[in-house]
Amino acid sequence: MKILGSAILGHGRGPRRGALFVISGLLIASALIRFGDGAGQAFALAAENGDAAAPDHAASMVCEMPEDLQIMLTAFHERDARLKEQEAALRDRMQALRIADQEITRKLEALTSAEEELRNTIALADSAAEEDLRRLTSVYENMKPKQAAALFEEMDPGFAAGFLGRMRPESAAEIMANLTPQAAHTFSVMLAGRNAQVPVE
Repeated sequence: MKILGSAILGHGRGPRRGALFVISGLLIASALIRFGDGAGQAFALAAENGDAAAPDHAASMVCEMPEDLQIMLTAFHERDARLKEQEAALRDRMQALRIADQEITRKLEALTSAEEELRNTIALADSAAEEDLRRLTSVYENMKPKQAAALFEEMDPGFAAGFLGRMRPESAAEIMANLTPQAAHTFSVMLAGRNAQVPVE
């Protein structure tokens, strides 16, 4: 007690530091005594019962995990499992998106190729149709005007007027001269109406 009192009072050695050191030492010693006593009792109890696994049982009694810590660890494990499931689902979704993107790209390329082929086909068809019309117009121009006029009167007025519009003016005039007045009037009206729709500026 004198030593404790002198340590607490200080006697010129820093009263606060000495007191804290002594108190800390006493607390540590008390904890070690209690731990040793609890473990000793556990070992003794296991030995009296003849349990071969006494050390393990004693260790489990001493190192038993608190309930709140067990709940926390369980929650962490469950959260980790959920995160792993979400990550797996996300990977599957990203893989599906990549596959869909590749399929869309492939279809777009195929569509572009088909569109180009269609454009070329239309261009060829237009060129062939224009060539056919040019040749047929040349045939009508080289026919005798009276024979051509007889054919034109049997045609649809719009179709016949289209050929007259493509002909050289002198050839069209000779054919118009051999038409009936009614047919000539109809063709003239259609040609004038078609030319009236052409922009002047």
